[in-house]
Amino acid sequence: MPETLKSTAATALRFTEEMKGFASLGQHTSAEGYARGQADHTPLQFQLTICMDDLERFMADPDHPAQAIGHLDSPLFGGRCPVLKGAFNLFAASGDANRKTMLYRLFFEDAQGRALTLRGVKQIRNDPGPDLWADTTTLFTNVLAGHVSQADEAQALIVASGILHIEVMDFLRQLTTFRSDAPTLPQRLAAIERFGGFFMGALWQTHGLPRAHRLEPGIREIPLHTLEGVQGAEVSTHYASTGDGLGISLLRFCRAPCKDVVLLVPGLTASSDMFIMPEHRNLTQCLLDAGFTDVWTLDGRISNRQPYNLARHRFNVDDVALYDNPAALARLRKVVGPDARIHIISHCLGALSVAMSLFGRTISGIASAIVNGVALTPKVGLAARAKLAVGPFLAESVLGVEYLNPGWSRQAGLSPGKLLAKGVSFFHRECDVPACHMTSFMWGYGHPVLFRHENLHDVTHRRTGDLFGGSGVHYYRHIRKMVASNNTAVKYAPKDVRYRHLPDNYLQDAASMETPLLLVAGQDNALFMDSNVLCHQRLEALVPGRHALTVIPGYGHADVMIGKNAAQDVFPRFIAFLRQHAHAPAGDAARP
Repeated sequence: MPETLKSTAATALRFTEEMKGFASLGQHTSAEGYARGQADHTPLQFQLTICMDDLERFMADPDHPAQAIGHLDSPLFGGRCPVLKGAFNLFAASGDANRKTMLYRLFFEDAQGRALTLRGVKQIRNDPGPDLWADTTTLFTNVLAGHVSQADEAQALIVASGILHIEVMDFLRQLTTFRSDAPTLPQRLAAIERFGGFFMGALWQTHGLPRAHRLEPGIREIPLHTLEGVQGAEVSTHYASTGDGLGISLLRFCRAPCKDVVLLVPGLTASSDMFIMPEHRNLTQCLLDAGFTDVWTLDGRISNRQPYNLARHRFNVDDVALYDNPAALARLRKVVGPDARIHIISHCLGALSVAMSLFGRTISGIASAIVNGVALTPKVGLAARAKLAVGPFLAESVLGVEYLNPGWSRQAGLSPGKLLAKGVSFFHRECDVPACHMTSFMWGYGHPVLFRHENLHDVTHRRTGDLFGGSGVHYYRHIRKMVASNNTAVKYAPKDVRYRHLPDNYLQDAASMETPLLLVAGQDNALFMDSNVLCHQRLEALVPGRHALTVIPGYGHADVMIGKNAAQDVFPRFIAFLRQHAHAPAGDAARP
C-alpha cells in the first residue's frame, strides 16, 4: 500500500466489556426489577465488544456512536442469546447541561424466537458524594418487546427491567482488552492514549469543578393562560361552588355533542394550561381529534388559575376529594345531561384526589379514569421524605413564607423567598431556568424532579414558572402521613367531623369500586417513583384484571402530560383505554 494511503487510513479501536446484574419480568422501574430479580435469582449479563471503525470520527461525532457485538445471557430469555445488531453511544448528550449518558441498544431474540431489544443507559452526572465509579459502571436496563428504535422507545412494551454492574475484576480485565488496528505499536498506543484522553476529559466535564450557569431572560413567549392551543372547538367557562365555600371553574372545549365526555384534572400548582399547550399537540386537541368531542378541564383549589394556593392555608387532599371533584362533576353533568358517560384523565395530586373521590364514594358513575404518577399509594425517595418532614415547619415558622413559588427569583429587592430561590439555583446546574430549579426543590429531590428535560419543548421549559405556580405547604403534611402509613392514602384528620363520611383508609373498600383505572407511570418518575406500579399490585391482589397499568419508558412525571412528543408516545395509550370503556366499539375514532 502506498505510504500516502497508509497515513490517511482510519484508525479503528475496540474493547470488550462485561456487565452482570439481575432483572425481572414485568413493568417496573429498573431498581424494582433488580430487587425482584435478585430475590428470584434471575441474573442478566452480557459480554460486548465495542468497535469504533474510525476513532477520529467517533470522537468528533457529538453522539459518539460505535458498534456493539457479542451476546447476553439470562434464564428469563432462555439462556445465551447472540446480539443480532448492537449500538453503543459514549457520553451522548442528554437533556441536562450537567449530565452525559452511555447508551446501549441490543437487538436479540429469545429461545422462542421473539424479537426483543435491550436498552441500557448509564447516567453520568456529578451528584453529591463520590459517585464517579457508580456512574460509569451502573447500567439501568429495560428489555422491550420487538426490535425498537430510539424514536419508538417510549411507545414500546417493557418486558423486563433491571440493573447491571461492572465488577472490579471485570473492569481490570476490560483495561487489557483495548486493541487498535494502527500499523505500528507506537501508533496503536497513541490511538489508545487519544481515546483515554477523550474519556477522562468527558468525565472532567461532568465531575470536575462546578461551573456557573447563565440565567434565561424573563420574556414570556406564550401568553399566560392562553386558549390558542386548541383549535376547532367552542370554548366556554363554567363555575361551581364547593361545599366548604370556594369558587372553582371548568373550561369546556366542545366540537360536537358526545356520548363520552372527558374531564381533565391537573396536579397541584398546575392548571388547565397543561392540557391546552400551544407549543405542541396537546391532550385536549388529541382527544377532540380522536372523536371525544366534548372535553372539560378543571381548575379547582389546587390550580394556579385560582388564588387559594398563594396564601397560608390548611387544605389537605381530603378537601379536594370531598369538595372540589364532586362539585365539578355536578356542574359538568348539569350541562351535558344525565345520559353522558364521564371519563376522567388526571395528573399528580389531582390524580390522587380523583382516586380518593372514587374509592371514598364522593363521586360515582364514572365510566373510566386514567391516573398519572400516583393514585392511592404515594411513594417518594428518602431525601423527599426528609423534606416532607421538616419542609412545612421551616417554610412557615423559620422563613416565614406563606407559600413556595417557582417565580421567586424574579422578585424585585430582597425577600426570604428570593434568597431561597437564589440558593436553590446555586445547587442546580442542570439548566438555566430558575423556575425549574424551584419546582425541583418544591417537589422532592432531583435534577430535575418534575420531568426529563429532553422530553420538553424549549418553550415549555422556559415557561415552567407559568405552568407550575405557587403553593402552600400544608398538602405536604398529608402526603407525609400517607407515605408513613405504608404508602397508603389515608384520611388526614380522622377526628374532624367534616370528613366523617370519608374512609380512614381509602383502600379499605377497593374491591367494591367498579370504575376501571388505567394507572400510568413514567418509568423515570423522580417525584412519586413507582407509586402506580405499587398501586396496581395491591389492586390486582384485590380485584384481578379490573384495573390496568402502563409504564412509559423514558418519561418522568409531568412530561407524560406536557412532553413535546406525548401526542405520539403517550396519548394513544390514553385514547385506546377510553375507547375500551366508551359507547362505540374499540377503534371507532369518529364516534366514541
